[in-house]
Amino acid sequence: MSFVFRKQIFGFMDLLRFKKLVPNRREKLEEGASTPLPKTYRVNETAKILHPGYQLAKLIGIEQNTSDTKTYTFETDLPLYFRAGQYLTVGCKVGESFVARPYAISSAPKAGLSKTLSVTVKKCGFFSGYLFDRAKIDDMFTIGDPSGEFCYEPLKDSRQVLALAGGSGITPFYSMAQAVSDGTEDFSLTILYGAKTEGDIIFRKELDALVSDKVKVVYVLSDEKKEGFEYGFITSDLIKKYVSGDFTVMMCGPGAMYAFADEQLKAFNLPLKRVKKEANCVGERDVKDAEYTLTVHIGFETHSVKAQAKETILTALERAGLQVPSKCRAGGCGFCHSKLVSGEFSIAGADKRRLADKKFGYIHPCCSYPDSDMELIVPKA
Repeated sequence: MSFVFRKQIFGFMDLLRFKKLVPNRREKLEEGASTPLPKTYRVNETAKILHPGYQLAKLIGIEQNTSDTKTYTFETDLPLYFRAGQYLTVGCKVGESFVARPYAISSAPKAGLSKTLSVTVKKCGFFSGYLFDRAKIDDMFTIGDPSGEFCYEPLKDSRQVLALAGGSGITPFYSMAQAVSDGTEDFSLTILYGAKTEGDIIFRKELDALVSDKVKVVYVLSDEKKEGFEYGFITSDLIKKYVSGDFTVMMCGPGAMYAFADEQLKAFNLPLKRVKKEANCVGERDVKDAEYTLTVHIGFETHSVKAQAKETILTALERAGLQVPSKCRAGGCGFCHSKLVSGEFSIAGADKRRLADKKFGYIHPCCSYPDSDMELIVPKA
């Protein structure tokens, strides 16, 4: 509510009241307590615990899950508070560049309270390949705050959740299954897990051990027929076989799986709020080779960076050795948003910028490709 100045009947009364303003303030200040203000407040201390920001973590465990998938367990100095389904960034210096990638947390939220967490990584892409081939016990990494909205929300989600997982997309659902089993989350979870062969299934024994009246797991193999497994793809008929009534769909996997699942889900007429997809990192685009120059302002420094037309602006900045903000690498979180001074660009997939960002010329380097020379103002990491 805005302050309303009440005019006095006689104008000189307003002048008199204004003249007494400073003495009145001094009098009130003298009445105040002489004890010094606290140097910190409980709310700030709580915020530091819940959101510690970047911190160093020691790699304490490496487990081979399949031929191209490993689970990495880290030990942190501070407890990590996260929800089943969230992700965090894992990064380190590779050569002259600091590189980080987001990975879904595969461990249970309760594990974070004991200062440990796990991420499960499929060998694909530059940094994931580096982890797979070169990471070793006792190596130190920088991890970010747990983030993401790929979680169960009791206010808008059904108590029955259907999880559609493809390949390494089982990772967030394994965390959810653990959370449901230990009572951290309260909903029923049915997982339809698609893989090419039985050997490609991640966490088979662990998932089977979690099966209960609240957790069901169905394995769907596309490339081989075996007893005890469904065969083919996750179709509307297969969904109807295992769930009915009101349910929320959560899916995590490759883009081709999303496109196929969208068609199959039309048979259920689900409202938009009942379908959630975990975002995938943006990769290279298939275009003609071209090289552009990026003029990048970070604080008081200006850098000239060469960028390939096929790579995202963020990738070009990292390749040049610049440490810049990044989290989801899919254009959704807004953590990397930067001011565009000049130049042309293309966006991968849907434009997820806020209306204000579009209006005032901000872009997300993580999902934007250069189409010309560009000038950018990028925040410090």
